[in-house]
Amino acid sequence: MSDRTIVVISAGLSQPSSTRLLADRLAEATVAELAARGITAQVQTVDLRDVAHEIVNMTLTGFPSGDLVPVLEQVAAADGLIAVTPVFSASYSGLFKSFVDVLDKDALVDRPVLLGATGGTGRHSLALEYAMRPLFAYLRADVVPTAVFAATDDWATAGGDDANPLPARIRRAGRQLAEEVADREPSAPVGLYDAVPSFEQLLGGS
Repeated sequence: MSDRTIVVISAGLSQPSSTRLLADRLAEATVAELAARGITAQVQTVDLRDVAHEIVNMTLTGFPSGDLVPVLEQVAAADGLIAVTPVFSASYSGLFKSFVDVLDKDALVDRPVLLGATGGTGRHSLALEYAMRPLFAYLRADVVPTAVFAATDDWATAGGDDANPLPARIRRAGRQLAEEVADREPSAPVGLYDAVPSFEQLLGGS
């Protein structure tokens, strides 16, 4: 079996968080679909609330520090990314956008990405299409067709898929991400500063 790495970014602010819950369900569905294709997957989950101060510091200084350094390296080396945010004021959260802002501009080029969002009401679901999808299109990520929104009522609704379509949508989105990841060669580990030229390279022309 070949190995893949799935990085999960959760921008939930509370503990426990419905955003983290959705992120975990999407990761489970993706791992299960990869396993069905003979591929093992390692899941690396990042709660942005744990590196919020480092994100602000990098926004101000331009340089990563502390626990944010390995997070950026994980994203750069991921075979697939799951990104989930709560919806505030009809869009992604400020913490989520701040994290995206400190990513290298090429970090997500051609990277398979699955988008998810949570909110108090289903009326916020379109934020996935008019806010999140354009953002990741700008970053040149390969976003899978199915994005998943979970409202508060979706977690409380009992019954099968007819009563609550969320589980089926999670499975479909996980399948689509798994297909994209499986069709690509495993990503090689990437160092945060691999693209930075050495002093010898900088002075080579002098």
